[in-house]
Amino acid sequence: MVYSLTYRRPRHVPSKRGSIASEKTGQSIGGATLNDSQNAAINYGIPEALSFDRIIDGGTCPPCTTRDFMNYLIYIEHAAENLQFFLWYQDYTKRFDQLSENERKLATVWTAEQAEAQILAMKDSPAPMKTSSAETAALFKGTDFAPPKATVVEMGRGNPFNTPPMTPENAERDSLAPSEYPWSDSGSTLRSGFKASHDKKSAGAFDAADIKLQPFTVQPFREEISRIIATYIADGAPRQLNLSSKERAALLHALAITTHPSAFRQVIRTVEWTLRHQAHQNFIRWTICNGNRPRVIFARGLGIAGIVGGIVAAILIVLSNAGRGWRVFSAIGFMIGIATLIAAWKGMCVVLHGMHHRHLRPWELFAEDDDASSVMEMKKGSFDSFGTSNSYEDQPWIAKYDKRNLIRKVFDREVWIQEPALRQIQDTIFLQALLGSVILTAICVGIFVALPRGRFY
Repeated sequence: MVYSLTYRRPRHVPSKRGSIASEKTGQSIGGATLNDSQNAAINYGIPEALSFDRIIDGGTCPPCTTRDFMNYLIYIEHAAENLQFFLWYQDYTKRFDQLSENERKLATVWTAEQAEAQILAMKDSPAPMKTSSAETAALFKGTDFAPPKATVVEMGRGNPFNTPPMTPENAERDSLAPSEYPWSDSGSTLRSGFKASHDKKSAGAFDAADIKLQPFTVQPFREEISRIIATYIADGAPRQLNLSSKERAALLHALAITTHPSAFRQVIRTVEWTLRHQAHQNFIRWTICNGNRPRVIFARGLGIAGIVGGIVAAILIVLSNAGRGWRVFSAIGFMIGIATLIAAWKGMCVVLHGMHHRHLRPWELFAEDDDASSVMEMKKGSFDSFGTSNSYEDQPWIAKYDKRNLIRKVFDREVWIQEPALRQIQDTIFLQALLGSVILTAICVGIFVALPRGRFY
């Protein structure tokens, strides 16, 4: 079964930054609502079986799983922080809704009217003064150029309602993904050293935004919000989201007042739109390619060679005394060459497609050779909501793949494509390549058949 012959694979969406979605219209950037993404998916060349929600919910098979999506964002698009933040927010919302009513009342809803009023206030007010570094302050200390002392936000101190942190079961354990080790306001998943470091970064973010408010530490998940600020929101954070200074200041103002999930309303809409209408679309387009770049270039070369072979055969027959019927044999070269070239131009190798295989990605090739603990550490790190930066330059597979010669890259290890919807898309593209080849071959052979015989030999 294939899709329509007019099917077109998703177009590549360039990475660009837009403004925050309008709350009044309920629309995301670009005018499309987030709720109608499934209806719009097929218009982008993405069937419902490979929709964004289906992938996030775990309803797809390799190579279209959430893990594959995360790897694509890390190694190809270099924007994994959006998906990491989105997954954390989903989990955080569920855990917040499971709190008792009394706990939820401590964190009031951040309404759309409050958010818009804050944005308007940010537009009317001048930009906050940038804080100087410690070196600059020490250099100008005692002079007329000494920077003014900034008010540092104190978090988590002096509140009689705070619960003393419990001792972790394993003091050496880092925080894992929220879905596996839920956060609690008792701080049981925080190590004291990391807690102090993130509190300091969070306080610095409030100070840089010129926010003098005292966050309400009695609110649920206040320590977790502090760590989210230090990981995703603060300037220079290891997984800093692509936010403007005004967006960052508006979010910090909301988080200083409440830990309710609605405080992230504006930011999460921008992040979700980016994932749905840019990253997801590019991911499906990239996944359709069943071969690595050297293999696809090799396939294009074979296609061009087949076309050239068909042209040479047709010319030789035309110049000979052979009858016109012999010229039809040049169609073999044209047919194979054009079909291979069309498929390769869309990132597919027809040989791999014949077996419904794909090449293993470079980071998948050496997974079996690497130490099991290091592989688990990499897998855990990308889905750890509070992990380090998404840099991968020091991962062992990079040096190993660079040493791999070109021939081995062209004929790399293969694996069967498990996702049925992806196989259907590739079947459709292959059928389109065959039909296009038949039409173009008929035209080319017809031109050579119409020429008179040369009778040179």
